[in-house]
Amino acid sequence: MSQINDPATQLQTIEALEQNYKEILGFVPDRIHARISLGVKTAPGMTEGVERLRAQLLEPESLDLKTSQMMAFGMLLMNLSQAAENHAVAALRAGASVEELQAVAGIAFVFRGIPAINLSGDAIAGALKKIEALKG
Repeated sequence: MSQINDPATQLQTIEALEQNYKEILGFVPDRIHARISLGVKTAPGMTEGVERLRAQLLEPESLDLKTSQMMAFGMLLMNLSQAAENHAVAALRAGASVEELQAVAGIAFVFRGIPAINLSGDAIAGALKKIEALKG
């Protein structure tokens, strides 16, 4: 199957693939929505496979969600990726404290330096704003 041509089926598939983000983050980031929407329309098999693998690897049975999301947060700080903010949201929603995120940021600082710790401040502050917005 190279494409899904029925708009109703496309919408159902997009909603199903985005459900994991809604559960973990409380929302679907715009970048993720754009990637999934385009992928469902043009490469549904690949898009579904990528999403299954992503969920499997980010939610391993041997780690709790809080731990895996804090790890993702730290790794994304190391890469200086803006996506660190979304994983900070997920970690907070999974029970992490701001102090724990700061500890992860400190570890990232040891290996990546000032750019990582600078990004961590933006990411944590942005995550807290998103958490507040989800509440009300």
